[in-house]
Amino acid sequence: MKNFEEKIGYTFKNKSYLKTALTHSSYSNENSCENNERYEFLGDSILSLIISEKLFTECNKPEGYMSKLRASIVCEEGLATIAEKIDLAQYILLGAGEERNGGRNRPSIISDAFEALICAVFLDSDFETTKKWLLKLLPESTIGADYSENYGDYKGMLQEKLQRNGDCKITYDTISESGPDHDKRFECAVYVNGKRIASGEGRGKKNAEQEAAKKALQIL
Repeated sequence: MKNFEEKIGYTFKNKSYLKTALTHSSYSNENSCENNERYEFLGDSILSLIISEKLFTECNKPEGYMSKLRASIVCEEGLATIAEKIDLAQYILLGAGEERNGGRNRPSIISDAFEALICAVFLDSDFETTKKWLLKLLPESTIGADYSENYGDYKGMLQEKLQRNGDCKITYDTISESGPDHDKRFECAVYVNGKRIASGEGRGKKNAEQEAAKKALQIL
């Protein structure tokens, strides 16, 4: 815990908050202890408020623009990227089965743990302390950069790109779904005029479709 506190730049007065934040449900089921799902719930709201306030203060753009930008920051992929800076994945407590199945590298587990960590810092301190701590972890270019109107909306960007070359039909299809109900994973493919271009995975069909569109953009 001491090593991880040094990485995140925060020392907990109550270490139990940190342990709970790092405890995945698979570990708690095997060891009869509290997991981080409740922390994730509160941490998600705290994160959204901090990012919303930051955008409102520093990004002089319409509501729709700021909503898209916020969504791109707090999405699963965005949080997992931030979590990489503090090596969060290696400190998560996982059950043996989840460990064998590659859970430590799963973006949904990592992003959930990051939201739980935000909650833990909040419970151990206060909102202002949590805000200062969190904003230090965000990339400097995250807020106030010159983003396009479709930033983070890869489906929208794909549609816009292909429409420049004439009419085309873009469709999405769910290839597979797996995992327990609380952590359902989907794989979706994107087709252009009936031809499969790419596929992507995510927690929820919308996230999987966005990931497929993102990969299609990279290919095209």
